[in-house]
This record gives sequence, structure tokens and C-alpha cells, in this order.
Amino acid sequence: MNKIEHIGIAVKDLKASNELFAALFGEEHYKTETVESEGVITSFFESGPNKIELLQATNEHSAIAKFIAKKGEGIHHIAFAVNDIELEIERLTNEGFTMIHQSPKKGADDKLIAFLHPKSTNGVLIELCQDINR
Repeated sequence: MNKIEHIGIAVKDLKASNELFAALFGEEHYKTETVESEGVITSFFESGPNKIELLQATNEHSAIAKFIAKKGEGIHHIAFAVNDIELEIERLTNEGFTMIHQSPKKGADDKLIAFLHPKSTNGVLIELCQDINR
């Protein structure tokens, strides 16, 4: 794993959260994107070399809707950049980690993604991210 790619934060109201984080960082988000397969609308902010992804559910069955219903708004996941996501999935599986995704899928911000199950990572949802255009 190369670096923290972003921190994902589950929010109820993306518009209000965009305003809050724009005031916090002193600049607007750089991208908003819908990821149909995950049932979310995302918004990305940059703060120096770091990124924050805000996630709002688009339906009541999405993982974000379920997360907010159970835990409320807040940090949802930490994403790590990787060079070869398929190799990393294989390596982590061989190390005994439980993957939610056995193969990468298209995510937001031009990334291939895969999640590790939080039961195998001390309760922290971990996302692997690889640039699609690498």
C-alpha cells in the first residue's frame, strides 16, 4: 500500500455537508459523482495532499444508508492507494484477511476499488484504490 488515498465520511445531506467542508477547508469540492453500483453520491475535497470523500446514500438499501441508520454520520472508511489491486487482493487474502470484493470494481474518482471486511481489520472498513488510467 502506497499511501492513504482518502477518508470516506458518511453524510445524510451532501449539500449541507459540502457547505460545511467548504467552510472548513476554505475551498469548494472538486468533484461530485454518482456511483450507481454502490447507491451513493460522492463529493471530493482536497486538503493539501489529502482527500476527503463525502458519501450520501441514494437509496435506503445502500451500505451508506445502513451505516448511518446503525452508527450515524461519520467516518465510514479509510482508502489506501495501491499499484496493482488484483495482486493486493490476492496478497491480503493469502494473509488471512476477508475481502468483501474478491475482484476489483469501478468506483468513484476514476478508481478501481475493493473493500476488506471490517471484521478482519479491527472494525475498520478498508478500501483499496487503484487509478484506472495507470
